[in-house]
Amino acid sequence: MPYFAHDGLEFHFRSEGQGIPVVWQHGLGSDVDQTFALLEPGLEQELSGFQFVGFDARAHGRTRPLGDPKKIGIAASADDLRDFLDDRKIDRAVIGGISMGAAIALNFALRYPERLLGLIFSRPAWLDRPHPENLRIFTHISQYILKYGSAKGLEEFRRTPEYERLARESPDCAQVVVNHFEFPRAEECVVRLERIPHDAPSHDRSEWKTLSVPTLVLANHQDPIHPWDFAETLAAQIPGAMLREVTAKSVDVDRHAEDVRRHIGEFLSKNFALETRDRHASA
Repeated sequence: MPYFAHDGLEFHFRSEGQGIPVVWQHGLGSDVDQTFALLEPGLEQELSGFQFVGFDARAHGRTRPLGDPKKIGIAASADDLRDFLDDRKIDRAVIGGISMGAAIALNFALRYPERLLGLIFSRPAWLDRPHPENLRIFTHISQYILKYGSAKGLEEFRRTPEYERLARESPDCAQVVVNHFEFPRAEECVVRLERIPHDAPSHDRSEWKTLSVPTLVLANHQDPIHPWDFAETLAAQIPGAMLREVTAKSVDVDRHAEDVRRHIGEFLSKNFALETRDRHASA
């Protein structure tokens, strides 16, 4: 199982394929397996000539130990990403991510633009300030874990009107909540729910206009944790960004995955196919 050592932690990562690096960061409470679910099935054909890479963020997945709790945040995760690229000897890459991963990608892009080939933001949940709805939900989850423990906390949280409403409006988002309670290290890593929802990738939207690489933004309606208008706002501020709607998971999980794979494949093919052919020709 591959790891890279950084700042006293062992970061678990996965890498598949050869060619132009596409580095993808997972969402809050998920792990690198979410990254590689994009490859199954179908996208691996579109990714011929690309190296798909991802790692478990601090307090997530198989990355251990917890480390300094003050470093669990978006900017610190962007620094981890920079050091991961250095460790893998990747000078520039297409940087992307889902939800929290999109926030990390945006922070990274603004602070390390020289490392960018392109950007992909899937279902962004942060803009230039915390999202009040997410802040409320994740604060409540952390409180229930701290008060009752993870198992009892989930049992109690399922009884709340808040959870019942979320389950009606978006079963996928309700499952995200359940996943936080069921994470094997939920009590050890509850700090991620206390800190990250309070964070933001940047605090000045005018900075986004400085981004000058091909950019794709994916989003859907019927998703209270990842609002459509967040994606619209982000795409409108980044010059030349493409906004594409995907099927909501609450409507059809398989169609959602197919839409995501198709749009990412088309984006990579459109913007980097020539560079991929050049790499093959010089090999």
